[in-house]
Amino acid sequence: MSRFAAPPDDRQSDGRDIAAARSLRRKPVGRATSRGVVVGAVAVLLAGAGASADATSRTAPSDPVVSGATVNSGHDVIVGITHNVVFPVTVTGSDDSGLSFVDVDLKGPHGGFYTTDAFCESATACTSVFTANAHPAPGSDDPVDLANANAGAWSVDALVDANDGDSVFAPGVGSFRLKRAARLTVNASPEPVAKGSHITVTGKLVRANWDTYRYAGYAGQAVKLQFRPKGSSTYTTVATVNTSNTGTLRTRVKAVKDGYWRWNFTGTTTTGPAKATGDYVDVRP
Repeated sequence: MSRFAAPPDDRQSDGRDIAAARSLRRKPVGRATSRGVVVGAVAVLLAGAGASADATSRTAPSDPVVSGATVNSGHDVIVGITHNVVFPVTVTGSDDSGLSFVDVDLKGPHGGFYTTDAFCESATACTSVFTANAHPAPGSDDPVDLANANAGAWSVDALVDANDGDSVFAPGVGSFRLKRAARLTVNASPEPVAKGSHITVTGKLVRANWDTYRYAGYAGQAVKLQFRPKGSSTYTTVATVNTSNTGTLRTRVKAVKDGYWRWNFTGTTTTGPAKATGDYVDVRP
């Protein structure tokens, strides 16, 4: 289980002192082999010792390598105000002994921080599961939920252990966007309508307010008005309208044929996309 936590220096996990592990950070690349040379030793012994050291250097185990991290299967993490959102973070890498354990930190704007750890499911992949929320715990105010300022670009740090005891710290090994959920409504009227007459299409764009645990109007956003003819599965953009200071939408269009009208918001860097369910208008000759 993940938690929205204090800085990592103050925590422990599964009996391991994570703060101490993090103090190691990344181990130096390569390994040094030291050997004493006895003054006056015969040349053949020196040659034999050198060959032995070279062989040890060639066969010494290597440090683990982290190749990347994938968050939520490559999709944005979009959080509303009602339900917890559970998403995986998979760290991939390699080691000659195989990967064994991962500790993952997610870092976002304005101090956003989640952490969790997990055993690796294979020698090259370690998946940890995070739970994000933006609502208070039942019966109390939760001091560790998300705030609006936490929306945006997040990064992934990973501390990976190998089966042979080696560790590697990989800061910024992945990234993703944590966004506020959005919703859209639509209404097209009058209906039915005579062919060639105008209809008025209204709606409202709202997004989750993580500070108040409510949805509120999203002002000044470009939203596409789209139409899908009866019998078709494809929507076509007819117009683009900006939301008012309360998130409302309104425009007039000519009705030519039977079909469905909807609003489509593609989202922003901090807010997820939203599409209204199409509203059917019957156009009569």
